[in-house]
Amino acid sequence: MDFIEIIKVIIIGIVEGITEWLPISSTGHMILVEQFLHLNMSESFIEMFRVVIQLGAIMAVVVIYWKKIFPFSFTKRKDAVNKDILLLWVKIVVACIPAGIIGVLFDDKMDELFYNHQTVAITLILYGILFIIIENRNKHRRNKINNIGDITYQTAFIIGLFQVLSLIPGTSRSGVTILGAILIGTSRTVAAEFTFFLAIPVMFGASLFKIVKFGIAFTSAELAILIIGVIVAYVVSVIAIKFLVSYIKKHDFKVFGWYRIVLGIVVILYFTLFK
Repeated sequence: MDFIEIIKVIIIGIVEGITEWLPISSTGHMILVEQFLHLNMSESFIEMFRVVIQLGAIMAVVVIYWKKIFPFSFTKRKDAVNKDILLLWVKIVVACIPAGIIGVLFDDKMDELFYNHQTVAITLILYGILFIIIENRNKHRRNKINNIGDITYQTAFIIGLFQVLSLIPGTSRSGVTILGAILIGTSRTVAAEFTFFLAIPVMFGASLFKIVKFGIAFTSAELAILIIGVIVAYVVSVIAIKFLVSYIKKHDFKVFGWYRIVLGIVVILYFTLFK
């Protein structure tokens, strides 16, 4: 593997780490990046790589929120199992059911129909507009849920239904689940945190599915690219998550809405004028 390929993977990992957590669509950015930085690998590997690189992003969540998501304590005390965290995981599983079913059944069809710049541009602009509208609507509205422990099973399932929309490229998994959570009365901070946790089984499951589909046998070059991409995505994700959590304590999501609209227009102009 030559130096140029390593640089490409590092840039892709940086883009993944930033865009996976900010509600601006990692897929939308990846489609643009791939126009300029196409890896010298088979199409089947690249398809798998797009998903599996997210493992780095997920590990960032696991490390940052370990105390909030790991329910077991390595002691002999009777309360060595945190029941509240266990219940949170049950709610996370409930929220994962809709997207899990649809994703497994229609994975190839979704890629075939929607993995294109037209779909990405439309969803970028559409959800950008929705972010602005919903934030304006909620400006003086009191939140019903201000603590992640107050999320009910029904609320978790509804957020999971919103997550199904993220199967369409350009939507942004974090974006659409945060939007859905805000719509049903969840605070921005809780919406973002639950979205982070929800990503853990979703991305692990999607990555495992893609690896099994691709096959476990990697060449040394493929394995090196995968490892570098995952590590870079992890490091950048740690920074992106901490930034987002800090940002939303004082600001709303409208800036991301405007960014999405501009990016959607850029995608349309690029593919219209240069392709």
